[in-house]
Amino acid sequence: MIVPPPLSKVNLKDFDPNDNGNMERDAAEAAVDQLRDELSVLQEKLYASNEKSLLLVFQAMDAGGKDGTIKKVLSGINPQGVHVTSFKAPTSEELAHDFLWRIHAHTPAKGYISVFNRNHYEDVLVVRVDKLAPELVWRERYDHINNFEKFLYDSGTRILKFYLHIDKDEQKERFQKRLDDPEKHWKFDIADMRKREQWDEYMKAYEDMLSKCNTEYAPWHIVPANRKWYRNLVVMQAIVETMRDMDLHYPEPQTGLDKVVIPD
Repeated sequence: MIVPPPLSKVNLKDFDPNDNGNMERDAAEAAVDQLRDELSVLQEKLYASNEKSLLLVFQAMDAGGKDGTIKKVLSGINPQGVHVTSFKAPTSEELAHDFLWRIHAHTPAKGYISVFNRNHYEDVLVVRVDKLAPELVWRERYDHINNFEKFLYDSGTRILKFYLHIDKDEQKERFQKRLDDPEKHWKFDIADMRKREQWDEYMKAYEDMLSKCNTEYAPWHIVPANRKWYRNLVVMQAIVETMRDMDLHYPEPQTGLDKVVIPD
């Protein structure tokens, strides 16, 4: 995993999506299982203390592994304290407001973890590549996003953003597996073929996103994601390390509990 210096220029060709950290798969999967136990305890403390919150933002090209990562990393923790939102194309009501209006409603309440699978960054990605808004409009959104995320951070929400980095060959292989397996046909969307043709345009858009919206308070993590088992470990480590740093604790118990006698 790489966290570029804040607001530094990112060139995705400098990052190897096949990187595995010189680890073996068995060791990485064992580490994930161990970290999951710690994550479960940390999430319970987050929920119990009701003082802070955590926002996890996932972004990737189609077949990049957002769903699989969320499923793998967050399995085993209390679902009552986690909300996952996948933002679709905006409705007419949402389009009548500013582009962040629909996003803010799904940010985490104190004590909760919110996960964005597709998110406000679509408004500087697909909107840009498909020319759904003028350049003057989407270019201003980088600053709007940074200010929005700073506001969330100042309000007690820690923010982790993950770009799951796969290469074009890996995407093709994953698409083919979906075509070859009838039980995965539901995952295949013909529209993804058009986006694949726009690969180079998307890479430029992602590079600008990673360059202009990588801040100290809301860092982008570039995750090598060709190997799913290593991807999961990298994301899990980042989440656990961040929650350790949040100084989470159980609330002080009520006084007099030592004198409580539970009636028959």
